[in-house]
Amino acid sequence: SGRRPEHRGPPELFYDEAEARKYTQNSRVVEIQSQMSERAVELLGLPEDRACLLLDVGCGSGLSGDYISEEGHYWIGMDISPAMLDVAVEREVEGDLLLADVGHGIPFRPGMFDGCISISAVQWLCNADKKSHSPPKRLYRFFSTLYTALARGSRAVLQLYPENSEQLELITAQAMRAGFTGGMVVDYPNSAKAKKFFLCLFVGTSGTLPKGLGTESANEELHQAKFTSER
Repeated sequence: SGRRPEHRGPPELFYDEAEARKYTQNSRVVEIQSQMSERAVELLGLPEDRACLLLDVGCGSGLSGDYISEEGHYWIGMDISPAMLDVAVEREVEGDLLLADVGHGIPFRPGMFDGCISISAVQWLCNADKKSHSPPKRLYRFFSTLYTALARGSRAVLQLYPENSEQLELITAQAMRAGFTGGMVVDYPNSAKAKKFFLCLFVGTSGTLPKGLGTESANEELHQAKFTSER
């Protein structure tokens, strides 16, 4: 199913060898990941005349990376699960892979990436899996180092499965604190099944927030959370 896995501890333990393989061979999962990757890349609004270098946060076995490669872009993927990355290596994905916890920050030089996507990963940072983990601190570390690693004028599009509105607010607040502007784009807000959340973040320029798909109704303003941080 395309639903979030039930939380059974941190993702690096949840996805053992068997789970990672099962996940990557499930055609429904592959289809949903592919659709969400396509939408995330579309929301990045990349220039059409050149290949870009993208960061894929929580890249897993490289399903979202496959779409990036198909579109003619280059990517580097980060993931906390060795089992997932092993499957990515086996699948001979085109991107470079880094085993790392994004809650410790994004370890790349300033302005390196033309954009960042993340599919179904950022909500994991809201879990305090170890006593020493503070979700607000981990989120801030992630967003502040991501902000630095992105080129000015670029975007990060993070698809996530929030557990509740408090979690959304926590994530959004830390992104703002780190200097991002932008907001939440909600696709198909009136459908329980198809509803998808994309945190669309701008670096250094205040872009116009894209419209969510399926929001042509009169009350669409309710579904588009906007924020700006005037610095």
